[in-house]
Amino acid sequence: MDNKVKRSSEAENILARINSQTKLGDLRKIAKDIKKNHDLAMELWSSEAFLPRLLAILIMDKKLLTQATLNKLDKDMLTHPFNERNNLMDWLMANQLAKDKKTIALMESWKDSDSALQRRIFWYYQARLRWTGQTPPDNTEDLLSSIEADIMKEEPEVKWAMNFLAGWIGVYDEKMRARCIKLGERTELYKDEVVAKGCTPSYLPEFITIEVNKRQNS
Repeated sequence: MDNKVKRSSEAENILARINSQTKLGDLRKIAKDIKKNHDLAMELWSSEAFLPRLLAILIMDKKLLTQATLNKLDKDMLTHPFNERNNLMDWLMANQLAKDKKTIALMESWKDSDSALQRRIFWYYQARLRWTGQTPPDNTEDLLSSIEADIMKEEPEVKWAMNFLAGWIGVYDEKMRARCIKLGERTELYKDEVVAKGCTPSYLPEFITIEVNKRQNS
């Protein structure tokens, strides 16, 4: 934590309430009391700590999330370990970026961003449209072609999101299903992944088969 940053007493009090025992539900309760407070969010963000940054994301004003601001947040996330930085970016997408037309348009422009985290969110958001039951744009063919061409060249965090999208395309688009399964067989991505009981493997042939069966049997 950067002790040189001067923070308000409100920010200091909140930071004092967050520790290693704090759960995501606790952060949501704090955020519910605060509602929206972008200045306070930036103070919490300046702590450089993972949990306060998750809370900061919840109380940001999405109307102030310009591309320049997001580039700065993105750069800050890179100071975190791999899983934390991905969690921060995914949390930002789900709680802020996906809720405003302007920030959705920004995410949709990130396919070829210089930032791996932004490219991850481009693909992850497209997957999210499908798994949440929203009507996706008419871009499935183009997206799948790009995944087939580029997935093995990508950074690990982007590769996962591309694979995840291919999985949901295979689940919901019957015409594309065999193609998505074949992609998984060719890349063998996550084939040997061990997952916890009740979790769906990321290996496309298994993921698609399990998720399709769930829907057919429900």
